[in-house]
Amino acid sequence: MKTTKVSFFILSLVLLLVTGLSGWAGGASAQSNSGKTYVIGTDITFAPFEFQDINGDFVGIDIDLLDAIAKDQNFQYEIKPLGFNAAVQALESNQVDGVIAGMSITDERKQKFDFSESYFESGVVMGVGANNDTIQSYEDLKGHKVAVKTGTEGYSFAESISEQYGFTIVPFDDSSQMYDDVKTGNSVATFEDYPVLAYGVTQNNGLKIVTDKEEGGSYGFAVSKGQNQELLQKFNAGLTNLKASGEYDQILEKYLGEGEGVPAPTLSRGELMLQSIPPLLKGLGQTLIYTIVSLFFAFILGLIFGLMKVGQNKVLRFIATVFVDLFRGIPLIVLAFFIYFGIPQAFGFTMPLYLAAILTLSLNAGAYVTEIIRGGIQSIDQGQMEAARSLGLPYRTSMMKIVIPQAIRVMIPSFINQLVITLKDTSILSAIGLVELTQSGKIIIARTFASFDIWLMVAIMYLIVITILTKIASSLEVKRSRG
Repeated sequence: MKTTKVSFFILSLVLLLVTGLSGWAGGASAQSNSGKTYVIGTDITFAPFEFQDINGDFVGIDIDLLDAIAKDQNFQYEIKPLGFNAAVQALESNQVDGVIAGMSITDERKQKFDFSESYFESGVVMGVGANNDTIQSYEDLKGHKVAVKTGTEGYSFAESISEQYGFTIVPFDDSSQMYDDVKTGNSVATFEDYPVLAYGVTQNNGLKIVTDKEEGGSYGFAVSKGQNQELLQKFNAGLTNLKASGEYDQILEKYLGEGEGVPAPTLSRGELMLQSIPPLLKGLGQTLIYTIVSLFFAFILGLIFGLMKVGQNKVLRFIATVFVDLFRGIPLIVLAFFIYFGIPQAFGFTMPLYLAAILTLSLNAGAYVTEIIRGGIQSIDQGQMEAARSLGLPYRTSMMKIVIPQAIRVMIPSFINQLVITLKDTSILSAIGLVELTQSGKIIIARTFASFDIWLMVAIMYLIVITILTKIASSLEVKRSRG
């Protein structure tokens, strides 16, 4: 009876955690209480078009436009802060209904997506470090590296002139990373959309603009080809109404007008760190929740396949071996992309981000837990099993009553080590938009450009948690050896 109650309690706890994750993973919602709800993917590290302010709210030209259009056209929306590449892949696999992320309208993209009318005319400029006086033109780039953001107009432009001017392209997933690469001197310049780089310069991103704006493309709101045409029509209709009423100009003026030239308030290092603690702690909390929930399911998988690997049935041993080889052999980030983008696109359904993250971590950790359990069981002297069988005990009873209780003592330190590994692996899932500790740090850096301070805080938080877990593992190892 006690075992049944404990199992029920654990199952209830996990269901509560997963339900909480489901509610959290929905993203920010529009405040309107009427109309249809659409899921919109975006990149919140692309100021002034989309970013997260000090209060944790999504703001920027794109976000304000979307909000105003939603109110004008009477529909609701949920924001999915995925990052640009992940947002585009999510749209392609029908994980979101639309994308607004400073997305340039190109002929190549028109083959996969339907675009709204243009809501902004952009252009590309070249930026260099604020103290760099040697790189002034494209000719100065010969033999150097240039940082660009993948999937953007800046990347396309850099690619089109790289051979002519003899420079090497270094791709990054978000703007703050490529700015840091330029500031550290690994790359001598970057190509970025003019309003984005100009806004960043006024916010002390450490760069300066050294070229005139190249004629660029147009930004548009995107939906999958042939899908969500009603949403596209609403966006176009709302955009027309906003331009007619003057609200469109007011939104642009808010971020690109005279106020755009005012530098961001300068915070001391202590003030910045103090200000960043709450969102980072929230990210750490999400990291711990995903780790615990994933390891719960990983343990179940590991127990099943671990027993199969040490069992007497050759077919079951083969199945368990395939499971281990498969999920240990696939890199975690590839597995995450396959589960979150590949499978839904292939079978035509939508997968929640939290579920994709838990599946990815559980399958990966489950393969390693399987080997931990197998190794723990096989570390017990085989003579004990033989003695139990000679006394007339069935194989299953001998395993459950004699071998496994001893094996657990051997396995506990390895389980804690796997807990540490899985906790660190959650950071990889920021690539599919999971907002955990690492992604929380990226979001803050996109607003503050304080890479050193924020990454130092993130590293310290990981170090504290992992050190505690490591000490627990060491303590258990000592107790086991004494016992």
